[in-house]
Amino acid sequence: MSERTDQAHDRPGVYSVPGQDYDRDTRYITTRITADGRDGYPVEPGRYRLVVARACPWANRAIIVRRLLGLEPVLSMGVCGPTHDERSWTFDLDPGGVDPVLGIPRIRDAYLARDPHYPRGITVPAVVDVPTGQVVTNDFAQITLDLETQWTAFHRPGAPDLYPEDRREEIDEVAELVYRDVNNGVYRCGFAGTQASYERAYHRLFERLDWLSDRLRGQRYLVGDTLTEADVRLFTTLARFDAVYHGHFKANRNKLSELPVLWAYARDLFQTPGFGDTIDFAHIKAHYYLVHTDLNPSGIVPAGPDLSGWWAPHHREELGGRPFGDGTPPGPVADGERVPDEHAAPRP
Repeated sequence: MSERTDQAHDRPGVYSVPGQDYDRDTRYITTRITADGRDGYPVEPGRYRLVVARACPWANRAIIVRRLLGLEPVLSMGVCGPTHDERSWTFDLDPGGVDPVLGIPRIRDAYLARDPHYPRGITVPAVVDVPTGQVVTNDFAQITLDLETQWTAFHRPGAPDLYPEDRREEIDEVAELVYRDVNNGVYRCGFAGTQASYERAYHRLFERLDWLSDRLRGQRYLVGDTLTEADVRLFTTLARFDAVYHGHFKANRNKLSELPVLWAYARDLFQTPGFGDTIDFAHIKAHYYLVHTDLNPSGIVPAGPDLSGWWAPHHREELGGRPFGDGTPPGPVADGERVPDEHAAPRP
């Protein structure tokens, strides 16, 4: 999952404090992997492993960006199961419950290898230095930016430019609003400690969704006429909205499927290679409804919603735009990384 100590998704523990607004702890390990190795970790093919959980929206960003850029051959990926206990995410999907590359049962082990007294949240995504077994970074926002700007020597031919230099200021501005009011906004609703804090978060969330609808009414993507980092960041929250946030987090003014512009936009992205093929709805629902026992003490996982609408025509291509700019779509999902059909939205 992806954030840090109080992170409602990635970190085992208390997510809200009665009587207070939800406050996400954002003190990450900010070491960077760069082309020049300025922090001691140069970009090198095969050296690092990206550890994710498909349930987590923050980790899902890294999965999407890695796939769009074609980094699978040079940056391996370990996938944790959808649930965790108070200690950390586990590699319970792998034979013997051990990651086959890192040789550990829990991502916590890689954090403690970096710092035996690590005091903060055990989160995903995390990038691990395979030779030492130590976490390099769990700074989820910087991870995708560095994949886009520091790993360019290993991007596939035809990889899109998701963070074009001439658009970065606008991308950053939009992404910050999306993070504050939408990505984190759904958590502010779900883990609010009072009625008043919940209602503040609720109104702020839907005001931003309305703003996004207005922005996207006449343009296909959030910034410019191609896919960018901003679209990736919004998509992972929209993909989870009806399945968990609408009910589980009480973000229930409307379902995504009741917001015509955003629903069409989300379907457009979902049907674009690299986006929908990373979404595991079974993992998403299992995580939220089984781990958040304070919100769902029964542990019952809802049977719905109907997922077939994700493949309905969206007609967003009528607005123009070129998803990959001068590039091309990614190829088929790498061997061993395909979301099982029974976990995905059924095709018509």
